[in-house]
Amino acid sequence: MAFRDPIRGKFRCRGLRTAGTSSASRLPSHTHASSLPGKKVKRPQLSSSQFAHEQRSHLSLASHSQAEQPEHQRWSSVATSLRVYAPTREDTSVVSSSDSDSSDQSQYDISSIALDPPDQQPASTSSASTSNILAPVKADMEAMNANLRGIVGGRHPLLVQAADQIFGAGGKKLRPAIVFLASRATCACTGKRDITEQHRRLAEIVEMIHTASLVHDDVLDESSVRRGAPTVNRKFGTKVAVLVGDFLFAQSSWFLAKLDNLEVIKLISQVIADFANGEISQQQKVFDTSMTLEEYMDKNFYKTASLIAASCKSAAVFSDCSQEVKDSMFEYGRHLGLAFQVIDDILDFTQTAEQLGKPQGQDLASGNLTAPVLFALQSAHGDELLDLIDSEFVEEGDLQRAIELVTAGGGVAAAKRLASEEADKALASLQCLGDSESKQSMEGMVSYVLDRLY
Repeated sequence: MAFRDPIRGKFRCRGLRTAGTSSASRLPSHTHASSLPGKKVKRPQLSSSQFAHEQRSHLSLASHSQAEQPEHQRWSSVATSLRVYAPTREDTSVVSSSDSDSSDQSQYDISSIALDPPDQQPASTSSASTSNILAPVKADMEAMNANLRGIVGGRHPLLVQAADQIFGAGGKKLRPAIVFLASRATCACTGKRDITEQHRRLAEIVEMIHTASLVHDDVLDESSVRRGAPTVNRKFGTKVAVLVGDFLFAQSSWFLAKLDNLEVIKLISQVIADFANGEISQQQKVFDTSMTLEEYMDKNFYKTASLIAASCKSAAVFSDCSQEVKDSMFEYGRHLGLAFQVIDDILDFTQTAEQLGKPQGQDLASGNLTAPVLFALQSAHGDELLDLIDSEFVEEGDLQRAIELVTAGGGVAAAKRLASEEADKALASLQCLGDSESKQSMEGMVSYVLDRLY
């Protein structure tokens, strides 16, 4: 049945699910699809303890049935329940830490995060000033900003204005700043006096890749505002926006090849593939209330954390660090990136349109179900929220009601705890580094990510 999407103004087919997601697969494990022909099945209301028991029983049965299988086959046989997509890693010797995160990510269990009332929320961490955090790399960032505008506008004058738009439209450029901080912190470990040109070029590459992904995301989502300013596609048109994104990806790939380090080339190249995997995974799960927390976190890794993790590890590579330090830097970036994305998803419910620089609840309106929604679906408000999501907010006021239910159902508070857990893991990964101003700033970056809520 076709209807007009109130957000994007396009016609969609209600009830259309992606291949491999049947209506039966969305039913609770104790309900047989054939017993309810043509009848809508509501998600059962379970207490926290009942839900946790059911989830543990499901995982226990899956583990027991595979106990005799070889290790390399165990995860693949339960992939449908635990993974969205598992890209083939071309060279595991180079990106072994990227591979190792897969099994860890698969352990996310929505029942492990308690659903407390919305007024029982984690306390704020100590305030972290970005100016203080970025102080050790202030000069590095200024030089990088000047170079980036020249890279885009210098080659193609047509793109000069677009370059000013994308590199000057607010934003703190946290990703290259993290690269510089990781570079200086790891250089301190190996006795290097200063970072190298490779470190500097890596930061530029990371910002170009991130910016290219944002430009293309805005085209796909038909977004008109980002960070309170018109998007490139809104100001210059879709064709120019696509060309800008393509150019940035191409230019970053060229600079990446010139780094002449195979380990780094493979790490960063995988990130570009991860972006595509994450976008595909997200589109496959639009308005799909059967999505699991593991699938959500996998998607967040592909779309956000992969770039931060790979760039932190690459910084350690250029600092000539040990494998242990390189792997720890990957874990720092991974968990920091996951915490950052969960917080971002929370802000979509807690901040105003003016604060967000975009409409409130935009992710939910477009069918992108995030952590607060997944948690709230398990609450006493879950049935009503499920009905609204399944209707895709066709009635006036549906979206606002859904936003209210997410908070009332404890989804925001539970998501905050999930972000705090990821932040703690990021901090633990820094123990391998010696004391330095840059390490302190990396710790401060974790606090800053959490403090964005307050």
